[in-house]
Amino acid sequence: MAMKLFTSKLRQTYTRTSSELRTLSTAAAATAPVEGFDETEGGISMKGVKISGRPLYLDMQATSPVDPRVLDAMLPFYISRFGNPHSRTHLYGWESDHAVETSRSQVAALINASPKEIVFTSGATESNNISVKGLMHFYKDKKRHIITTQTEHKCVLDSCRHLQQEGFEVTYLPVRPDGIIDLDGFRSAIRPDTGLVSVMMVNNEIGVIQPMEEIGRICRELNIPFHTDAAQALGKIRVDVEKMNVSLMSLSGHKIYGPKGVGALYIRRRPRIRVEPQMNGGGQERGIRSGTVPTPLVVGMGAACELAMKEMEYDGKRITALKERLLNGIRSNLDGVVVNGSIDCRYDGNLNLSFAYVEGESLLMGLKEVAVSSGSACTSASLEPSYVLRALGVEEDMAHTSIRFGIGRFTTEAEIDRAIELTVQQVEKLREMSPLYEMVKEGIDIKNIQWAQH
Repeated sequence: MAMKLFTSKLRQTYTRTSSELRTLSTAAAATAPVEGFDETEGGISMKGVKISGRPLYLDMQATSPVDPRVLDAMLPFYISRFGNPHSRTHLYGWESDHAVETSRSQVAALINASPKEIVFTSGATESNNISVKGLMHFYKDKKRHIITTQTEHKCVLDSCRHLQQEGFEVTYLPVRPDGIIDLDGFRSAIRPDTGLVSVMMVNNEIGVIQPMEEIGRICRELNIPFHTDAAQALGKIRVDVEKMNVSLMSLSGHKIYGPKGVGALYIRRRPRIRVEPQMNGGGQERGIRSGTVPTPLVVGMGAACELAMKEMEYDGKRITALKERLLNGIRSNLDGVVVNGSIDCRYDGNLNLSFAYVEGESLLMGLKEVAVSSGSACTSASLEPSYVLRALGVEEDMAHTSIRFGIGRFTTEAEIDRAIELTVQQVEKLREMSPLYEMVKEGIDIKNIQWAQH
């Protein structure tokens, strides 16, 4: 009875709160006031910035909103079915365990794997750490060399650097100007003691898709375990661990309209891949990842994977159309716009653009009504261009001007049109203040100017 009263009260509060708040972006659910915000009818103020309403959300590579259908699947496991899935003596544990195993099957189905090959983790970062450090530690007596790329996610690069400090050797493969690795260069980098190849499937910053089947074929031919960070690929492009000959694959829940704080690691059973656990405890998840499995989060990830399986084709076509609308809309109004990364081998929901004669951070500050990311990494001491764009050979001035637009399932045409309008306005405004742009318009080749030092 108490549970029913609690559930009823929760629904009343949620309904009342939702109806009182005004949603200004179709990509983000209405949110309750947050400490530090000053939200009034005149707009929102935070950290000294005032905007008219919640920004348009075009940063899907950072995170995605939870699909309402995913939330519906999760809620019972917070309120009434709250058992520990590792409790074997009563109904609460049994039903939670059944839900976890159902989710395991849903994740496995999306990548054409066996449910027995799926290990739940806290996210792709943990999965990457288990894959890189766990595998190399297990085979450390025979294998001391790793191959990865210069454009990997930071958690893979930092894991490799950690191993270097332990005496392992790492080859960081360069990429071509389109962001794709050279397969001949990759093959020539392989050594007899190479223990792991780790290549990201879809790059988080520029969206390029690596030739996974070709890389996997070389690895299988030479009997080398192949790991891929597929956080940005899952649910967006077709992923098949058998066709790609993948040995380990890192997955994330919050990149596919699921909850934050949950991910998964695919570990091949035949031929068997072994890893050393990175965390000790109760031996859950086949001893690879100890700790109580968070049933609501795992259920959310499973539901998100099932939805992705059903709607991937539809979402893909729609996102491609929105990307074309965004790119054509910006290019028809502005010159000097460059797409970073391959045009042909890329995920269309990630559009990374550089705007000549505009500084990226200034552009971001001007685009307060659009939530996007810059390719530049800004620190208190220095402003350095993205290491990914530097690896592509992008000139420093253009690397500083990059903006990543992320399009997703809930992005609308109206949001794209508004983003085009605001981007064009801000770029034109900044170029009006740029003496370099004035010189270019006058036909002066600024690259050949000999600047005098005073």
